[in-house]
Amino acid sequence: MVKRKLQVLTDNSSWEAPKKVRKPRKPMTEKQRVAAAKRLEKAREARAAKNPEYGLSSIHTSLRDLPNDHQLHPKKVKLWIKTQKEILKAERANLRNKIKGSVSRVAESKAYIRNMKKYLRDGDWVDDFYGEYMDKKISRRCIAQGYYWYGPNKGELKFDVGVWYPLLGCVYTQEMYNEDEEMKNAKSTKR
Repeated sequence: MVKRKLQVLTDNSSWEAPKKVRKPRKPMTEKQRVAAAKRLEKAREARAAKNPEYGLSSIHTSLRDLPNDHQLHPKKVKLWIKTQKEILKAERANLRNKIKGSVSRVAESKAYIRNMKKYLRDGDWVDDFYGEYMDKKISRRCIAQGYYWYGPNKGELKFDVGVWYPLLGCVYTQEMYNEDEEMKNAKSTKR
């Protein structure tokens, strides 16, 4: 079977989609803008009085009662997200200008924003850093003590440097690790 080429009799090459005409908004005066802001604030207060969880629907329940001075308070995290979005915007401009290192900074900002949104949604901070510019390091804490289950240390407690252990009541430091290693070496030489 031979395919035939179809010939079009009408010419639509000059057709353009009709443009949508939007009526321009009438500009507000400064007095009207202030009055509208007051009305909006009053409406928000009325809605908050009616529903005490107004504006908190996207925040995990475990974060709602945090004190205002908490290092990971949701209001602070929302400001950090806003700052990181501004940084991301600037880094994307650097990426278009092919500035060295901008690819990694864009990826870093995107990941940090994603992790902060996850924190607000789920209540779990999954990043190793925190702060407006990722300038502070998160410290880890042990919630379930681990044990060696094979090898020469079988049955002994596991510890990682820089982790807070409730069993010890403090952070396991490098000095503590060095002491433990010296004790293990002393035991092995006695045998």
